Amino acid sequence: MDKQQSAQAAALLVQARRSMQPIAGLPEACRPASVTDAHEIQDATTAALGKAVGAFKAMTPANEEPNRGVIYAGTILPTPARMPAAEVPACGVEGEVAFIFRRDLPPRERPYTRDEVSAAVDALAAIEVVHSRYADRNAVSNLENLADSISNGGFVHAPPPADWRGLKLGALHVRLTVNGETVVDKDGGHPTGDPLGVAVALVNMMREQTGVRAGQFVTCGSWTGLRFLKPGDTCGVRFEGLGEAEVTFTG
Repeated sequence: MDKQQSAQAAALLVQARRSMQPIAGLPEACRPASVTDAHEIQDATTAALGKAVGAFKAMTPANEEPNRGVIYAGTILPTPARMPAAEVPACGVEGEVAFIFRRDLPPRERPYTRDEVSAAVDALAAIEVVHSRYADRNAVSNLENLADSISNGGFVHAPPPADWRGLKLGALHVRLTVNGETVVDKDGGHPTGDPLGVAVALVNMMREQTGVRAGQFVTCGSWTGLRFLKPGDTCGVRFEGLGEAEVTFTG
């Protein structure tokens, strides 16, 4: 994919974001054919919007290339949060374990180790808010969804606890509620069982570009599945020992 093609795809996603009018998909001429292509479209979209990246969502699918999406600073809120449903009409929610970077991890040739990343972060509970720029995110390819930052619409985070390093982050008990009613209540559920490993993969993706900066977040995969709510609903997620986050979608 050349710069003209990525710019063409980005222009369509930018217009969808600004107008709040979803598109059917990306034209074949500018449809991503690789993770690299999709990341380039993300970055071209960010540049065209002129928005600051405050967080990332990252994935490490089994036997596949790691990938990431960007989360814009203006959509990141501390708990308890109130988010206008008009800005994220799908009102999708996922309970996740995330990390905040406490110091810069700049670009470099040598990969960052797990110990280096662990020493630079604090863990916390979070809700990723999901909203797609496509009319039907299930009708487009995984790479098209990746180009749209994996359907990110926002991010709500709890403060990190002081003693999180003693927790087994892949085996926490998680409870998700909607309007006070428990809809998920289980032990574990992370896609890989290793949220910190996903953060390490994100850092090593970004070391080849801008690196990551102190104050940015990375959220590392859903424990609760994707649920779609409606205006007026309140979602809460609690990870035992890690904290809880809450978002209300205002009408």
